[in-house]
Amino acid sequence: MKDILQDLNKAFENKVRLGIMSALVVNDAMDFNSLKDLLGVTDGNLASHIKSLSTKDYISVHKEFLNNKPHTQYAATPLGKDAFVKHIKAIEQLLKN
Repeated sequence: MKDILQDLNKAFENKVRLGIMSALVVNDAMDFNSLKDLLGVTDGNLASHIKSLSTKDYISVHKEFLNNKPHTQYAATPLGKDAFVKHIKAIEQLLKN
């Protein structure tokens, strides 16, 4: 049981961060508004959770301008995908026990 608990990652304990990673692991990339709409959160709430995940290098941020408007894309990094899969597997193990 202790081994399983060690694989739980505090970065994914929040439901918004869990949602961000879930969306980015199954999609190559998503933009800010798509994530916001999917998760039903405010701009500030999403921005703070994105910052938390990007600080840990779990997601990458790509900013550009399209038609003179800022457009930001987010993607899960290999490190983020590995950490997230490990976290989900730990939850699955807890549910089996």
